Amino acid sequence: MPFISIPWAIPWAIPRTIASAIPWPIVRAALPATVLAGCAVGPNFHPPAAPASTRFTEAALPAHTVSAATPGGSAQFLTPDRDIQGEWWELFRSPQIAALVTEALRANPDVAAAQATLREARENTRAEQGALFPAVSATGEFQRQRESLAGFGLGSGSATFSLYSGALDVSYTLDAFGGIRRQIEQLHAQAEYQRFELEATDLTLIANVITTAITEASLQQQIDTTHDIIRADTDALNLTRQRFQLGGVSQVDVLQQQSTLDAQIATLPGLRKQLQQARNQLAVYLGGRPDQYATPTLDLAALTLPNDLPVSLPSKLVGQRPDIRAFSALLHSATASVGVATANMLPQISLSGSYGRDGSDLNNLFTPAGIVWSIASTLTQPIFEGGTLSARRRSAQAALDVAAAQYSSTVNTAFQNVANALVAIERDAETLQASLAAQRTAAASLAVARSQYSAGGGTFLNVLTAEQSDFSARLNLVTARAARFTDTVALFQALGGGWWHRTDVDPKVTQCCGVLP
Repeated sequence: MPFISIPWAIPWAIPRTIASAIPWPIVRAALPATVLAGCAVGPNFHPPAAPASTRFTEAALPAHTVSAATPGGSAQFLTPDRDIQGEWWELFRSPQIAALVTEALRANPDVAAAQATLREARENTRAEQGALFPAVSATGEFQRQRESLAGFGLGSGSATFSLYSGALDVSYTLDAFGGIRRQIEQLHAQAEYQRFELEATDLTLIANVITTAITEASLQQQIDTTHDIIRADTDALNLTRQRFQLGGVSQVDVLQQQSTLDAQIATLPGLRKQLQQARNQLAVYLGGRPDQYATPTLDLAALTLPNDLPVSLPSKLVGQRPDIRAFSALLHSATASVGVATANMLPQISLSGSYGRDGSDLNNLFTPAGIVWSIASTLTQPIFEGGTLSARRRSAQAALDVAAAQYSSTVNTAFQNVANALVAIERDAETLQASLAAQRTAAASLAVARSQYSAGGGTFLNVLTAEQSDFSARLNLVTARAARFTDTVALFQALGGGWWHRTDVDPKVTQCCGVLP
């Protein structure tokens, strides 16, 4: 690379607002080496250190949860520093869930949009990398023109002639202060951000599909349970009416039983509404419309509750959560932007050259006399722009502070998500255990109340109260059972979902857009 001579008197004409921000003594001494070695101004990005936390929750968690003798009630063991498998949803051992996830990842338009956005970001990076190389263009021209000889004092005639020309033009901007490379670095970081946004989109979609399918199954089981209760209460109402006709009970007892039955029937429309809305949501997750969805409802009892749950170390979470990695990439992009803004305040050096041939016909076009060439170098130093460049650099530094704060907030939220999921897994297991005990007690109480009432030793009010308790206990048991499964989904999502082990996604992120200079 040729030596570039710089007129160092230029800085003295620069306003103080700009000149004060430029380390001119260092620039004078370092510019030739910078041109040759390719240094870049501005701060270099260093990934933030992982938090020093040793656990996610305020208090240490037990090694395992409590268990309950009901489907979905097995104990779950929390294994620290255990890796997460890529297709973690297969732990539920449900072919239907696996099919739903596969179809959602294939057909969901949000995933397609995230993939296209990633391709766009990568191509933008590749496009900017072209600025590191000389731009070469070729031109060719043919002219046929007529000139009057009178203008040359040669009479009143005219002359007609042809002109052939061809040239090869080369231009090159010397990235003396690394502004171009910082711009490429910034675009590369933005592509990395889109890469992890795609992972976050996949993870969110997978979790939403499974959670919605479990919710649908829970609602269907609540509807089935309500139908069972309605049938039992209908039989009780028929029996009460018969006893009323025989004079064994009053009409008040009949009306009270009828009221209980009507109240339970009134809960069905709301449950059916929620069920249909869940199915509509699943249809959209799968990339279709509600009228196209015909998948059978998942059987909650057929699901397997994963017994061994991996719990990543807090120090590893920052490398696993797609949203944390995405905001780290934004922090990287903001760091590079400071370098771009700094480089824009420094001299810009460009070289250009042209080599070609001119001739009046094709024969003399290729003679030595037809050779034409030019070479030029340009130095551009901002002198006065009303403080624009300094303000842009301060703006870039402020944006860097914003990105750092957003990264810190994202990490804190991620730790909160994991802590919430772990607490939910522990407490909801206790809730299921208590709900099972409450349901068994309510069922036994109802049986005793009905038996006493039939024998004439109890009041009808006791029966109605026991029926209400049994109804609530049975529905609570269903929702508590479903919560164990959704809590497990939430934990896998909070820990990052094991995307780095996915077989259908390339986990490599570094150098996704070519080798960075």
